[in-house]
Amino acid sequence: MKDEYDFSNAERGKFFREGARMIPPVHLEPVVLDHLSELARARGVSLSELVNTLLKEDIERIEAAK
Repeated sequence: MKDEYDFSNAERGKFFREGARMIPPVHLEPVVLDHLSELARARGVSLSELVNTLLKEDIERIEAAK
């Protein structure tokens, strides 16, 4: 790291985007990742698509049980 940084030409808010959403990474345990990857491959879908489908189904079950 430098001792000093020059911010004299900095622009406040240059990269700010109203309404932008941060999509956090999700880390799966190796056993879970292997199982889901195999299942996604068998169904012919991407891992992301499979995980989102499974989570949406769980959300529906949770909401229905309320």
